[in-house]
Amino acid sequence: MADFTLPITSLAAVATGVIYLILTWRVIRMRRADGIVLGDNGDRIMEKRIRGHANAAEQMPMALIVMALTELQGGNGMALAILAALFTLGRALHAIYFTRHGTHWRFRMWGMSATLIAQAGLLVLLTVTART
Repeated sequence: MADFTLPITSLAAVATGVIYLILTWRVIRMRRADGIVLGDNGDRIMEKRIRGHANAAEQMPMALIVMALTELQGGNGMALAILAALFTLGRALHAIYFTRHGTHWRFRMWGMSATLIAQAGLLVLLTVTART
């Protein structure tokens, strides 16, 4: 069996995994505190937390897969590290908006902007790496 090391992807997976666990915990904690078994019970704060958690589940896996493929194929490590850090920063900003009631909407905007820029950069980097 080949020995594959993916230090950049691994660090990004740990960092985004921690963000995901925090989002999960915030939903569970509110469900238990308010007795919400399913759905959001018409509570806008709960709805916001659920959407923040779901958005993380939608965005994180593909980015981590693209990071891993780029790293496995010997892509530019510095570019990959910068894009991974930007992606993680974007996810953190986005999570702050969705977990802290009353947080300014700019956290969401800048978080998604960083996320999308990083994802586009990761796709370009993978394309360039795969062609060489």
